[in-house]
Amino acid sequence: MTVPEVCVVFDLDDTLYLERDYVRSGFKQVGIYAEKELGIPDFTERAWSLFLAGHRGNTFDEILQDQNIDQERAKVEHLISLYRSHSPDIRLLPDALLCLNALQDKVRLALISDGPAEAQRNKVAALRLNEWFDLVLLTDELGRGYAKPCASAFRLVQEQFGFDAAHFYYIADNPAKDFIAPRNLGWKTIRIRRREGLHAEVAVEAERAAEVELSDLSGLPSLLEETWLSPWLTSKSSCHKDASRRE
Repeated sequence: MTVPEVCVVFDLDDTLYLERDYVRSGFKQVGIYAEKELGIPDFTERAWSLFLAGHRGNTFDEILQDQNIDQERAKVEHLISLYRSHSPDIRLLPDALLCLNALQDKVRLALISDGPAEAQRNKVAALRLNEWFDLVLLTDELGRGYAKPCASAFRLVQEQFGFDAAHFYYIADNPAKDFIAPRNLGWKTIRIRRREGLHAEVAVEAERAAEVELSDLSGLPSLLEETWLSPWLTSKSSCHKDASRRE
C-alpha cells in the first residue's frame, strides 16, 4: 500500500507518555546522589511532594534551603544536570502505543518537541520512538528562540516532506503554545487533554485552541479516517491491530 502524502506530527510530553512519570524518574536519580553526597535521605520524597503541590522550576533550591545546605549555583546546576542527563524510566501510554502501530505505514509520522535537548533525546531513546517516526525534531537543537510558538520547526517539517500544508496534522497537549504556529501555517490541530497531563486545565481563546480535542489517542486513527483521511486509512479496528508488535 502506497503511503499517502499525509504527515501526522506529534508532541512528546503528556501526548505520548505522562510527563509526571519523567519527573518522578528524574527525582529518583537525583535522590540517589543527594543521599550519598549531600546527606539528604528523603530528597526524592521531598521533591515529589513539592511537585504535587504545584512547585515548578526551583524545587532543588527549596530543598537545599530547607535542609540548611549552601545553595551555591554550581551545586544546584549539578543537580539539574543529573536530572536532565538521566536515562528515564518511562513508557509509552497504552493508547499511544496502539495509535502509533495503527498509523505507521499508513501516513508519515514526525515529532516536534520543546525542552532541553539532552533530556528530550533521552526520552526519545527510552520510548524507542525512532521505531515509529520518520523524523524527530527537537526545537532546542535548532537554537535559542526556536521553541513553540515559533513556527520554524513546523516549517522545517513541512519542507522535509514537501506536502501541502493542509496535509499536516499536529497532535499536542498545551494550547498555550502548541497550536499557534501550525494553525497559522494551515495545518489541522488536535489537542490531547489527558486528565493527568500538566496542562490539562489550560484554556485559551478559540483562535489559539486546537480544532479538535480528545481525552487520549485511542480515537485518533478512526477520527483521521472518518474526518480527513478516509481514502487511505483502514477501518477503526486497525487501532487495535498488532498492538503487541512493539512493547
